[in-house]
Amino acid sequence: MTPTTVLTIAGSDSGGGAGIQADLKVFAALGAYGTSVITAVTAQNTRGVDAVLPLPPRTVTEQLDSVLGDFRVRAVKTGMLGTPAVADAVAEAAKAGRLPYLVVDPVLVATSGHPLGVVEAVERLLPYAEVATPNCAEAAALTGRPVTTVEEMAVAAEAIAAGGPAHVVVTGGDVDAGGESVDVLCGGGTTILLRAPRVRTRHSHGTGCSFSAAIAVRLAAGDPVPVAVAAAKEYVTRALTGARDWELGAGRGPLDHFGWSC
Repeated sequence: MTPTTVLTIAGSDSGGGAGIQADLKVFAALGAYGTSVITAVTAQNTRGVDAVLPLPPRTVTEQLDSVLGDFRVRAVKTGMLGTPAVADAVAEAAKAGRLPYLVVDPVLVATSGHPLGVVEAVERLLPYAEVATPNCAEAAALTGRPVTTVEEMAVAAEAIAAGGPAHVVVTGGDVDAGGESVDVLCGGGTTILLRAPRVRTRHSHGTGCSFSAAIAVRLAAGDPVPVAVAAAKEYVTRALTGARDWELGAGRGPLDHFGWSC
């Protein structure tokens, strides 16, 4: 049986925990064939980002043309775009209908605090997104409002959805809601709270990348958005749980993408 093809458009993480590398691991773990378009090369590890080299927009477009000209891509996710010019190149492909079931992970700041993107770049893609997946800090940057509670997450999700995405999930990994991890999904005129037990761990590098990649796989398989988002949350919760006792690197370690420790 031929596997479903999914595409990630993102930056490369030399430490392997986030970005292109994490996305391809998620695709493989969930049974999809992963293809990739690299937007930037980073020097990073679990302790932080040391350097970022954005690729020229032309190089990004050439990669897109190569992949889309040969593979039947069923869903696409974007991560770090790097520059507005690169975002424009990706947005042109989306506008032309070449990026089905687009999941936009608005990567603006790495877990270490290093800036990896600009708001203007993300905003160029939002009108074409089936799902956007900002965390609280990214939602605050996109709306210009504080996002520190579940109530503020819901307000932010509705505000971002008004700007174009069909659905918005504001992820609440940084908000402790009584021992739970709560994400807020807004779309189709409804707002849903997705709850899971909070996993106490310092190993959370690549959580947002993995979540959005898992959504893309489920959309490619035909799941409706609420089902895809719930399945992705369950997957990330397992991956966080599996890696909580790992000792990979001295900082925020990666997730257990393949269930090795579960």
